Amino acid sequence: MANVTIRNLNKNYENGFHAVKDVNLEIRDKEFMVLVGPSGCGKTTTLRMVAGLEEITSGEILIGSDVVNDLPPMDRNIAMVFQNYALYPHKSVYQNMAFGLQMRKYPKDEIEKRVREAADILGIGPLLERKPRQLSGGQRQRVAVGRAIVRHPEVFLFDEPLSNLDAQLRVQMRVELKRLHERLETTAIYVTHDQVEAMTLGDRVVVMKDGWVQQVGEPLELYGKPANKFVAGFIGSPAMNFVDVMISDAGGALWADAAGLRLKVPPHMVERVRAHAGERVTLGVRPEALHLANGSDQPDYSFATAVDVVEPLGNEILVNFRAGGAPMVARVDPAVRVKARQGIRVALDPERVHFFDEKSGAAI
Repeated sequence: MANVTIRNLNKNYENGFHAVKDVNLEIRDKEFMVLVGPSGCGKTTTLRMVAGLEEITSGEILIGSDVVNDLPPMDRNIAMVFQNYALYPHKSVYQNMAFGLQMRKYPKDEIEKRVREAADILGIGPLLERKPRQLSGGQRQRVAVGRAIVRHPEVFLFDEPLSNLDAQLRVQMRVELKRLHERLETTAIYVTHDQVEAMTLGDRVVVMKDGWVQQVGEPLELYGKPANKFVAGFIGSPAMNFVDVMISDAGGALWADAAGLRLKVPPHMVERVRAHAGERVTLGVRPEALHLANGSDQPDYSFATAVDVVEPLGNEILVNFRAGGAPMVARVDPAVRVKARQGIRVALDPERVHFFDEKSGAAI
C-alpha cells in the first residue's frame, strides 16, 4: 500500500469554473480518508484527478514517492469503485471480476486464485456464475468491490458507491466496507455527500465546500470542534442549531442576547468571545446539548419557548421550537411527554456551546 499526497491541486474548466481550489492533503498509508460535502463542492473532481480520469490544471499528486500527474489511470496502480457499478451485463460475476487481470495478461491460475479469494472475502462465492441481472443491488456492489480487490492496488478509490442502495442496505454495506478495510489494510479514498457515511467510515474526514477544503480531522474532532459554521452545520444530524446574537458586557459578565433570549457566555469561552463585545455573532448548540429544564438548571443557561413540532423516533424525541427568532431542535429522552403549542423551558449545556464570527463563519 502507499500514502497519497496532494499538493496545491487546482482544476479549472474552459468555461472559467474553478472546481477545485488549492487542495492540500496527506492521506496516510492504510488510512481510510473520506471526502464529504454538498453537490458541486469538488470532492468527486478531486477523486477523479487522483484516478487520472480528470486532467490536473495545476498542483501535484503523489502515490508513494512517485508524481503521477502524467501517468494514465492503468499505470497508477489504483482501483476505483463507481456509483453505478459499471458491470458488463453479458459477463458472469467471475468474468467481470477477472476481466481487468485478463487485460493485463495475468496467468489463468493467478486470476483464478485472486477471484476466488476476493469472492470468499465478500461472501459472493456462490454467485460467480450468475449474470449481473440476476443479482440484487447489494450483490452487484460487492462484485464491483471484488473487481477492485483482485487488482491488489496501492490505493482504492470509491465514488459514492452506496448511493444507489436503499437505506437498510446502505447501513449493512457501510459495516461491510469498514470490516473489509480493516481486513485488507488498504489505503482508501472515499467520496460521499452523506455525512453519516463519512463519520462512520472515515479514519479522517475532509469537509469541502465550493472547491475549498474547510477542515480535515477525525470524525469526533469535526463534530466537537468544528473549524467554522459550515462544518458545524454540515456534520451532525439533526444539524447544529444556530441563533444570531449580540454580545454585551453587563455586570462583569458577557451575555448573548437575541429576541426573547438572554444567555450567559460560559466562563471557559469568555476570553475568546470578549473581543466581540458589542458585535453580532452566531451562537451554535447541538440538539443533544439541549434538554427540558428542571429545578437543577441554572437560569443563566435556560429560556422559555413553546413547542412547535414533536417528532417521536422511538429511541429519542426531537422537539422543535423557536428561540431568538430562529428555529431550533432538541434531542430529548423518549420518556418526555410534550405537545405542540405547549409552553416549555429549555436549558443548554454551557460546556457544549459554540460561537462563530458572523462575517467569516470561523469558530471563535
